[in-house]
Amino acid sequence: TVALALVPEAVAFAFVAGVEPMIGLYAAFMMGLITSAIGGRPGMISGATGAMAVVMVALVAQHGVQYLFAAVILAGLLQIMCGIFKLGKFIRLVPYPVMLGFVNGLAIVIFLAQLGQFKVTNAAGELQWMEGTLLYWMLGLVA
Repeated sequence: TVALALVPEAVAFAFVAGVEPMIGLYAAFMMGLITSAIGGRPGMISGATGAMAVVMVALVAQHGVQYLFAAVILAGLLQIMCGIFKLGKFIRLVPYPVMLGFVNGLAIVIFLAQLGQFKVTNAAGELQWMEGTLLYWMLGLVA
């Protein structure tokens, strides 16, 4: 069931990060595979998460997709080093309202990233919001 939930999450976060959905799926699979192979913990980021997607947006926008692989490898190495040096205990210093604010901020970022899917090109080549039957079909597929 976790794998089934990971697929739409990986695609959604790929849209947020500004990369192709297949790249999001590959990255989510590799992060999960490596985390399980080296013995992950319940609190580790081990999939297509908002924390990774939000950080990757600026990276992909400035440097392109080719730097994404190096950034994911670096993030993995930092997680391994944090585990070796037992730095996980310091997360208790982050207040609960800060965590809630982060999660709510992620929800807003995901929502705004998905709005672009509701725009279509008109006859003049400009983007405009969907209307009529097309909008209703899209809302039906999303709901």
